[in-house]
Order: sequence, then C-alpha cells, then structure tokens
Amino acid sequence: MGMSVPQSCFGYPLSIFFIVVNEFCERFSYYGMRALLILYFRLFIGWNDNLSTAIYHTFVALCYLTPILGALIADSWLGKFKTIVSLSIVYTIGQVVMAVSSINDLTDFDHNGTPNSMSVHVALSMIGLALIALGTGGIKPCVSAFGGDQFEEGQEKQRNRFFSIFYLAINAGSLLSTIITPMLRVQQCGIHSTQACYPLAFGVPAALMAVSLIVFVMGSRMYKKLKPQGNVMAKVVKCIGFAIKNRFRHRSKKFPKREHWLDWAKEKYDERLICQIKMVTRVMFLYIPLPMFWALFDQQGSRWTLQATTMNGQIGLLKIQPDQMQTVNAILIVIMVPIMDAVVYPLIAKCGLNFTSLRKMTVGMFLASMAFVAAAIVQVEIDKTLPVFPKGNEVQVKVLNIGNNSMSVSFPGTTVTLDQMSQTHEFLTFDVNKLTSINISSAGSPATPVTYNFEQGHRHTLLVWGPSHYRVVKDGLNQKPEKGENGVRFVNTFDESFNVTMDGKVYIDVTSHNASAYQFFPSGAKSFIVHSPEISPQCKNNFTSSSLEFGSAFTYVITRKEDSCPDLKIFEDISPNTINMALQIPQYFLITCGEVVFSVTGLEFSYSQAPSNMKSVLQAGWLLTVAVGNIIVLIVAGAGQFSEQWAEYVLFAGLLLAVCIIFAIMARFYTYINPAEVEAQFDMDEKKKYLGKDSLYPKLDTDVQTQM
Repeated sequence: MGMSVPQSCFGYPLSIFFIVVNEFCERFSYYGMRALLILYFRLFIGWNDNLSTAIYHTFVALCYLTPILGALIADSWLGKFKTIVSLSIVYTIGQVVMAVSSINDLTDFDHNGTPNSMSVHVALSMIGLALIALGTGGIKPCVSAFGGDQFEEGQEKQRNRFFSIFYLAINAGSLLSTIITPMLRVQQCGIHSTQACYPLAFGVPAALMAVSLIVFVMGSRMYKKLKPQGNVMAKVVKCIGFAIKNRFRHRSKKFPKREHWLDWAKEKYDERLICQIKMVTRVMFLYIPLPMFWALFDQQGSRWTLQATTMNGQIGLLKIQPDQMQTVNAILIVIMVPIMDAVVYPLIAKCGLNFTSLRKMTVGMFLASMAFVAAAIVQVEIDKTLPVFPKGNEVQVKVLNIGNNSMSVSFPGTTVTLDQMSQTHEFLTFDVNKLTSINISSAGSPATPVTYNFEQGHRHTLLVWGPSHYRVVKDGLNQKPEKGENGVRFVNTFDESFNVTMDGKVYIDVTSHNASAYQFFPSGAKSFIVHSPEISPQCKNNFTSSSLEFGSAFTYVITRKEDSCPDLKIFEDISPNTINMALQIPQYFLITCGEVVFSVTGLEFSYSQAPSNMKSVLQAGWLLTVAVGNIIVLIVAGAGQFSEQWAEYVLFAGLLLAVCIIFAIMARFYTYINPAEVEAQFDMDEKKKYLGKDSLYPKLDTDVQTQM
C-alpha cells in the first residue's frame, strides 16, 4: 500500500486539512468564474439574454453530469488521488484558457478597443468551459469521498463533522469569490485600449486553481490512498442486467420466489457483490425525489435575483444591488453550519429525539418549500406596488405640456387640461381600436387632430408645446427597468439639437422638441452636462440629478429661464421600488436552514451507507440529482407561462411539499446499515472457508476494504 502512519491533530487525520484547503481554493475558483459568466457572455461576447442564460445553464448542468465520469475513472482505473490530480490539471488549463479568451488585445489588431475576430474568443471560451466542466465535475465525487477515506473505524463522529467543515469550505470559497471577482471585473485594464478587466477577474480564479492543486499534492505523503477496485460501475450494471433477465426467464409459478429481485443474479455473481449492489440500489431509490429540492434551491440565482430587481436595496446605510442578495445564502451558511453542529443537533439529542439522517433531509425539504411560500408572499406585496403596463391590444398615453400656455387635450371619453410645464398624473389606458380621435386645443385657437399609429402593448408620451405643435414618442419601457437600475431620458425644448453626458453615458443629438431614448443608471445622484451652441458661456450647463433609487424612470426636460440659460424640470414616469430587499431575508434564511440540514446530511449519508468500493459512485449519484434539478427548472419555467409570478412560486412550493411527503414515507421503510460490518462478516466467512481447506496462509487482501 505504501502507507505512512496517519498523523493526527485535534483527533482528526492531519491529511484532511490539505483536502479542506484544496476544496476552498477550488470552489473559490469555480464560483468566481461562474459569477462573471453571464455578464461576460452579455457584455464581452455580446450575446442576448436568452442565449447567455441557455449557455450558462447548460454549462452548470454539464458540471453536475461529468461526476459520473470522474467516479468511473477513480473507482476503476486511477484511484481517487491520481484522478483528483490529473483532472485538476485539466481544470487549471481550462481556467487559463478562459482568462486568455477574455483578453481584448488578442485579436484587436487595429487597437480600436473591439476585437477583430470575435469567433476566436468564442471558440477559446467554449474550449475553456468544456475543460472546466470536465475538471470540476470529475473531481467533485472524488474529493469528498477521498476525505471520508482518511478516517479510521470508530471515527464516525469526526467524519460527520468533517463533512460539515468540508461544506463550510465550499461556501466560504464561494462567498469570498462572489464578492471579490465582480470587484476585479470593474477595474480598467488593457494594453492598447482600456476596458472592464475580464482577464484579471478570470485570471485570479485560474491562479487559485493552481494553488489548490499544489496544496493537494503537498499532502501526498500523509494521505491514506486506497487502491481502485476494478471497474465497479460495469460490474454493477452487468449484475443488475443479469438479475432482471434471469428473473424474467423464471417467471412461471413452479420456480420458488426469492427474497430480493437481485438474488436472481446468484447463479453468476458472488454473494458479496450482490449484497453491495443491494446497498447502493436502496440508497439510489431514495434519491429519486431529491432533484425537486435542487430545482427550488437553484432559483436563487435566477428567479429570486429578478425578484430583487423590483425591490428597494437601501438597507440602513448599505446600498445593495439585486445580484448581491445571493451572498446572503453563503453568509448564512458560514454562520449556520457551526450552530447546527455545536448547538441544534446536540440539543435535539438531549431531548431524546432520534434525529436520523433521512429525517433531517425531510425537514430540509419542508423548509425549502416554506421558503418559496415566503417568496410568494413577498411577491404579492411587490405586485401591489408595481405600475400597470398595457396588455394585449391596450395602449397607454401620457400628455406632457412643454409649451408656455395651458392646453386641453380631448381623448375618447375624457379631456385633460394642463398648465405650462406639467404632465398628466398617470398614463391613460385605451383600447387601440377605440382610440379614434385625439384633439389638442388652446384658448382662442382651433383644435388640431393628432394623427399617429399607436403601437399596442406600449406606452407613449404626447409632447405638446402649441395648439398645432405636438409629437408622439413611443416610450420603449413596458416593464420596470432591469437589475434595479433607473431609466432617464431628456426632452429638448431648444430650437437646435443638443448632446447630454450623464455619468459617462452620452445622449447624442437630441433633436428640437423631442425626447431621447432611455439610458439606465444605478442608484445615487448623477451629474450631467448639456452641450449646445445655444447656451451662452455665462450660463452654467452642468446639473445634478435627483437621487435615483431603484427601478424608477424619469423624463428630464431642459427648458430656458428668463435669462435664456438652461433650466431643468423633472417628471416621474415610473415610481421607484418601495418594498425593501430586507424582506427577502426570511426566504433566504429558510432555504439556507433547509440546505444545511439537507445537503450536508445527504453527502454524509451517501458516504456512510455505501460499500467501500462504491463511495464515489454514490457521490456521483448524489451530484446527478443536482443536474436533474437544474433541468426541471428549465422545463417548468419554459412550460408554465404564468401571468403571475407568485403563482409559479406557490406551484414550486406545492410540488416540493408533495415530494417531501413521498420522501418521508420512503424514509420510514429504510433500514440503516454499517457497510463495514457487513463486509467484515463476508471476510470472516471467507477466512473460515480457506481455513477449512487447511490453507496455511489465509488470504487477507480483502482486509484493505474493511479498514474503511
């Protein structure tokens, strides 16, 4: 075996500290890269939202499908240690390729700031992502199982604690990286032209992956390395296939029934293998309901982030952006795992309750479904505050008087009168087919009809500045601004066109008596400058906006004062979000508690119930439930087009609750086993057989397995 004496520290094998540090760096690397991915697709490569999201989800699903490959390689060919080392090298190369793909100057031959051949960047990033998916997925089932391998018999308590520490390392890594890499991205860098620094933001995860690999190899002398036990997966599949075929052949009444359907493989396979497969299939059967938990859990990154965009991120003195709310999950985990381990579980044990692994997992599923009930309640509150946008064949019209006299505008069924520099309080909603006549009139002048083809499903602004002077502008906003940003557009009342620069964004050529398109800004007050030949040098042409909040839209009208200098009038088009993001904390708290009791326990349960030669197979099966969960989200979100978002949350909560009840019933009938004891029994029987044959040297190579 080439094993050294295990050195220990606080009663734990010293080797697991290398494994935990390795996992921390690897998760930092993975989540740091993943946090940037969707923005990289959108802003650097320039794909639209739908394509970016599809590629992103495909990548995540792939990362959870490749563990099967990793488990196969580890269990049947290289062993866990060599598999982790070789796939980490693949992984590091993938991260480096990804960082290289984001270097602007790679194909920017004319140094104008945009790459000349985007296809090179796309090809490189796809190769990088494929290598990363193979690497991260391949080592996933091996690292946790390899950590479990380091413990001796009788160290169950330390081993359970190890899975908690391991999970903590995962979340500490993901928490730090989701905070740090977006900060690196917004730095400016480049050789010939500067822009958002993707190479640095992708380069740091690549460097950490290399550190992770070096740390892992450094501990090599201390690890307990078990030999690979042949192609277990193939044996399992063949044995199950044979049992089913054999059962089918002997289906008539004259053959006696056997206790278990796998017993039909006895003609060809030995008792030990059949017994091990029974252990695995019993656990795999319990996995069937689990993907539903992950389907809810993984919506924190999609649906819940979108929900946060309709909320107000001012929490006390902190201003939180919608996509930063996800860090609440990682922060809570880092707090909750030790509390659960040191306080909650011991208390439950003191009360004399037998809180088994499967009961913990059932509670976890229940808590996650309650989290979605909480999300639905928050959604209902948000919906009360959201503006009503035109649906179907409706149109909405708002009148904005930018002239110097008061005006009357008559619509079918209603007339509005506006003083100078004022607008209608809200948008008027009409059926597009019934919006037949609109007339503008002013004291002492004839009425002017408005001719315009209104586009159904959209908001429009009718700018008027004289009895016969008007312009209809399509707003282009038929939802709240995304990501909690604020839309601002400018209206020009000058005779010539002008440009406006606001917070680094430019509104080019806003023509006379017209409105610009909206541009979007994060919260806070912004300064802007109006550039126009009509403004004399004595006038001030720089202004400060009102303090922008979250999810609002404004029209800024630039007018003239008596002295011909420019002046600013502000009109609100969409009011800012009023529901605070802090209201999302209860749903994050519930889902995190659910995750702690479900996920940590599930990892540990999968390890403890698996025979020694199939640890990685079961870890891969556990990760497969995550992949299936991701696919469920894509299907449900695609199929169920809900008009109300809260209804979708309630549907998910109901589905998980139903699955939770089914799982609780399945768990009732599960009996816990100790695989090591079962295998020891087989070893004893084999020894007796050999001694019966007067063998002087009893065969002991199977003892290696028992040490697990």
